[in-house]
Amino acid sequence: MWRLIPLLEANGDLQMAIDRWLLEQHLLRSHPSTIRFYTWSPLTISLGYHQHKYPEHWQNLVWQGEKINLVQRPTGGRAVLHQGDLTYTVVTSGLAGNRLEMYQKICEFLIQGWRSLGVELHYGTTGRGYIHNPNCFGTATGADLVLPDGTKFIGSAQLRRGGTILQHGSIRLQPDAELFAQVFPGETFTPVKLPQLDIEKIMTALLSAASRCFDTQFEERPLSQSEWEAIEAGVKLVKIPDFFKKSGIL
Repeated sequence: MWRLIPLLEANGDLQMAIDRWLLEQHLLRSHPSTIRFYTWSPLTISLGYHQHKYPEHWQNLVWQGEKINLVQRPTGGRAVLHQGDLTYTVVTSGLAGNRLEMYQKICEFLIQGWRSLGVELHYGTTGRGYIHNPNCFGTATGADLVLPDGTKFIGSAQLRRGGTILQHGSIRLQPDAELFAQVFPGETFTPVKLPQLDIEKIMTALLSAASRCFDTQFEERPLSQSEWEAIEAGVKLVKIPDFFKKSGIL
């Protein structure tokens, strides 16, 4: 039996603190495998754990009168603009295989779930050249899922600790072209062509597929007060640029 944490809208620091906490607790064998979906408020750019450099103008981005946040993920990869997207997280253990094989074992529920909604996905083919592009959705590696026209649709990143895996990823649903151009000037924006679907229907389809792929049932259980307290204690209330400067990286 896996735990399902209900859909949560929150700021990036808190969302990443929850994912880190889930990984730590599962590693300690005090928490079951977990799946959850969430959105970001305010809008956020998440940076890969090893992404130490990024465009300076990102520190002062404003969209519709609200500052866009910067947050560092515990996982690798490049920057992701979280606007008009749905993010998933899977924390589990006991998967065999190399890194790419484990990506594909987890991503299978995304492929099957979206197929049930009439959307076919397949893996990207880009090699290691992606490290030179600050935009995660500018390239599609073998760990990413693309639409039939080649548009990158789901970008995933992973962190492994022992036999425990944290994998989370951004599903592009309604990206805004104007905001994209502001964040990634000069890069090509490709709109996502999808059938009209609400988030509840999408999550239902993905959870049904996940139940089959992971051969499990889900117990929906919100975070308790004591869990919130433990998670919030781990939230670092520092800005990403300050973090890097103090670390001597910038």
